[in-house]
Amino acid sequence: MRPEDNIEAPISLSLAPYTGVWTKNEAAHLLRRTLFGPTLAKINNTVSNGMESAVNQLLVIPTYNPPVTYDSVDTLAPIGTTWINSVYPTDPVQRQDIENVRRNSLGAWKIQLINNEDYSIHQKMVLFWQNHFAAEATFDSRASYDYHQLISNNALGNFKQLVKDMTINASMLVFLNGAQNNRFSPNENFAREILELYTVGKGPQIGEGDYTNYTEADIQAGAKIFTGWTIQDFLSDSVTSASSYFDPNLHDTSDKTLSAYFGSAVVTNANENEYANYIDIIFQHPNTARHICRKLYRWFVNYDLTTEVEDTIVEGMASTLVANNFEILPVMSELLKSEHFYDMSVRGAIIKNPLEFAFSVYNSTNSSYPDTDINVQYRMYMNIYWSCGSLGMSYFSPPSVGGWTAYYQAPNFTKLWINSSYIKLRFDLASYLVLWGGINVDGNRYPIDHFAFLNGLSVPSDAPQVIEDMVTVFCPKGLDATKKTILKAILTNGLPDFEWTLQYNEYLADASNTVVSDPVKLRVALTLDQLFKYPEFQTI
Repeated sequence: MRPEDNIEAPISLSLAPYTGVWTKNEAAHLLRRTLFGPTLAKINNTVSNGMESAVNQLLVIPTYNPPVTYDSVDTLAPIGTTWINSVYPTDPVQRQDIENVRRNSLGAWKIQLINNEDYSIHQKMVLFWQNHFAAEATFDSRASYDYHQLISNNALGNFKQLVKDMTINASMLVFLNGAQNNRFSPNENFAREILELYTVGKGPQIGEGDYTNYTEADIQAGAKIFTGWTIQDFLSDSVTSASSYFDPNLHDTSDKTLSAYFGSAVVTNANENEYANYIDIIFQHPNTARHICRKLYRWFVNYDLTTEVEDTIVEGMASTLVANNFEILPVMSELLKSEHFYDMSVRGAIIKNPLEFAFSVYNSTNSSYPDTDINVQYRMYMNIYWSCGSLGMSYFSPPSVGGWTAYYQAPNFTKLWINSSYIKLRFDLASYLVLWGGINVDGNRYPIDHFAFLNGLSVPSDAPQVIEDMVTVFCPKGLDATKKTILKAILTNGLPDFEWTLQYNEYLADASNTVVSDPVKLRVALTLDQLFKYPEFQTI
């Protein structure tokens, strides 16, 4: 372990700007929490740039090209072009075949973005919102893409506006039965979740139908307020996008009276604008800001919400959110620059989710996908998508409306990612990528790039320094001396350190000669395989 890990110090409960030392340890902590697998080069650059500049850069949202067709099954969008504004065929069998391909394209595209992420928190924020709203991919991938773009474009934007836009998003209307919600038969699904999960949060039940922050009567009123919004043009053979629209004939025009938790407000008929008026009222509830800040804290800092953290950090974040009219960017800027964020008590406190695990292996080793055609690339990425699914996280299929249990189920929270079944699968996946050639599609493989990783370290010819660099990249709270010794013995095959230096230099002098390069590659592979099985690697 690093010496500073043994220093007993009071936990900082301050959102004041961090003014402590700025070393590889602090930079690596920042990048692990905001990226899917930082490299040593990114860590070093972050040290050089300083915290202020690094955080500011991480909070810039890049733009991306949309997913493309990768399979000739999709006859309505040529391979290599996007299908997001394409129609569907009239034949039901062909239509389903094309939808299956488009859904796979969406999943592969998402994995591709994570594998090639910019120096930006964006992909982590989008996954946060995917978990928060937790809508499954619907039966028209164009609508699923639009849902994803809604959270992507607003990842650091205005939370209140995002809730408003999500309320009438076509995918969400399908997911929580809003499309069937009408004045003749109000459906309470979305009205319940917008309060329980998306805004004020469900407090302890203190009475019949009374949940501290809202009541069953508020849910019933909300269901009536949301009536009239429905969907159109799903799987259309003539219209290029699925969408939502308001039908006034399906809307409940009566007055709706809310509980005392919302000031006993009366929501009068406003037709297609009524839902937005109601959301404005919800956002006046003081727990709305606290609820989303709790979730941001658990995602980016620590699942352990103590009373002290609630009273200081969460309350401070909530105050910043309200003061900035519910803009997320100022909250994240304050949090990532705070004393509390860099406190030793929160480093390594979160177990990696499956995507963080997989791309700690891929991205942090400088590995990039092979130069193959789009069909092979997308199929490779779908294999990674399915592998993460077997570890418990299918990106576009959260297990419930509450998202993944690791982010809300006490007391274990993210420890749920490493139960007895998942941990073995993690080890198997890591070994497959590191030792056995990686993802295989028609003989094309996506392995770990052992040499790109090794050559990107500070002194690749120095065995002890190679291990130190590995620890910097992969172990948030360091590694004890015994484990470092074990790793070095694997790297050097038990020989003196100078033998590794000679072996590496021989490879460097004749890199194309497999006689000298293969032994180096094997030692690196075996060392990483061992490291990826350590508990210290499983955390961020």
